[in-house]
Amino acid sequence: MKIIQTEETEPAMAAGSDAELWDRLRAGDQDALGELFDRYADDVYAFAFRRTASWTTAEDVVQATFLSTWRRFQRNPPGPMTGPSARGWLLVVAGNECRVLFRTTRRFRTMLERLPDPSPGPDHAAEVARKLDDEQRMSAIRRALAKLPRHERETLELVVWSGLTTAETADALGVPIGTVKARLHRTRRRFPDLLSRIALSEELS
Repeated sequence: MKIIQTEETEPAMAAGSDAELWDRLRAGDQDALGELFDRYADDVYAFAFRRTASWTTAEDVVQATFLSTWRRFQRNPPGPMTGPSARGWLLVVAGNECRVLFRTTRRFRTMLERLPDPSPGPDHAAEVARKLDDEQRMSAIRRALAKLPRHERETLELVVWSGLTTAETADALGVPIGTVKARLHRTRRRFPDLLSRIALSEELS
């Protein structure tokens, strides 16, 4: 990311910019979190679905991501934002929450399997079938992505699925931009069949 602060100069921030919201959050302004939620909740939701292959879990991830963000800023606020967007930072938080909620959801589903079936309700068969199809397709993609080392998989998800630039991805992951480019290159070189299966080859060219 490109915004760099020095002791001599302060970057000009447009009203309502992510950098302004970030500073308001650092000062304990809860409304700033709501504005970031309005701005990026859909992006987090789409990212979480691709990570979990579950619409229900993705909804939980959205809530957990912004709650975790608020708690982080309350306990140990990060420094000033170093780029023009908070999106990458939020997606990294969402990735961490996906791992936590996956373990929790697995335990919860085990418990539900022991309960009796619920009584019949309204027929939502078509909507349920559509969501199940989405989840089955995404599960197949997740199995394909499991071939990648975790750091390469996370880089791919941020650049290809979430549309972050390589610079934004590097900033979000805390690695040099050359590392991001190298990870993408290795993925394309080592797993060309994987990329074609999930229609990502053009995105990495």
